[in-house]
Amino acid sequence: MKAATARRYGPADVLRIEDLPRPEPGPGEILIRVRAASVTTADWRLRAAEFPGGLALVGRMVAGLWKPRHLVPGSDVAGEVAALGAGVGGFEVGQRVLAVLGHGGHADYALAKADGAVVPLPEDMGFDEAAALPFGGLTALEFLRDVANLRTGQEVLILGASGGVGAYAVQIAAALGAHVTAVAGPGRESLLRGLGAERVLDYRKDEIAGRFDLAFDTVGATHWPQSRGLLGKQGLFLPLNFGLGDLWHLLQAKLSGGPRMVLHVSGDSRAGLEALLDLWRAGKLRPVIDSRFALKDIAEAHRLVETRHRAGAVVLEVGGDEAGNG
Repeated sequence: MKAATARRYGPADVLRIEDLPRPEPGPGEILIRVRAASVTTADWRLRAAEFPGGLALVGRMVAGLWKPRHLVPGSDVAGEVAALGAGVGGFEVGQRVLAVLGHGGHADYALAKADGAVVPLPEDMGFDEAAALPFGGLTALEFLRDVANLRTGQEVLILGASGGVGAYAVQIAAALGAHVTAVAGPGRESLLRGLGAERVLDYRKDEIAGRFDLAFDTVGATHWPQSRGLLGKQGLFLPLNFGLGDLWHLLQAKLSGGPRMVLHVSGDSRAGLEALLDLWRAGKLRPVIDSRFALKDIAEAHRLVETRHRAGAVVLEVGGDEAGNG
């Protein structure tokens, strides 16, 4: 099978397309014929060993001290069940599925744990649409619904609103009944209003004004000292990216008696994927895709994601023409 590999840390050029043996599913595993996969911020950080805010050593201990622990990158995939390991029930060969893997997704075939974050795909959802959902959608859902406990009528500020997480945060915040102010680069107003933002600001020229119940920073655009002036007394600053310095900010927030700050790392679950698909079926969430690339062009896809100036997800069409057609 064809697979993208990263045999050392470095720039996007370290990625190669190699012929590797097709994996075989063990007990409790599903083999997926990958048709589409997303390239996420996590993918380029793991490839480049670019871990934020003084977390380089911790990041390398998790991802691999001297080189990537896993040869084939990629987490979010959509495709078809190609084979079932022993003891797997509830899935059939040929079934269309969406899955979040630990690694190995940027290849023709990948393994998923049958009891993990893998769900059947709706018949009318394309593979590329599905692969665009998990990274941004699951993160936004968990941060807004579960951590912030966002409620109807609250005022929400979303920084990096057109990015891989922000584009879903706008939609999920609106679906939860919040009033959304979206901050992004120039030329994003039409997109963001279409996703549910009531106000759109260009970070290059517009001043952020008002008092918000929640400031969700999806790109590391600000820190606690700058954000607290934008929050009401019971407001919450929720950064997606944080480093060691933010632990000091967290202590300051706790001692201030005013707006709060929470640091959180999101996870992946079957229930989360099912919740995203329920929002999609209800017309409250749509996949946002910036660009599509063939697997052979994965280095170019990484370079685009690394700019942090995309509008939505970057998708690899691993199955050629079939990837977008379902």
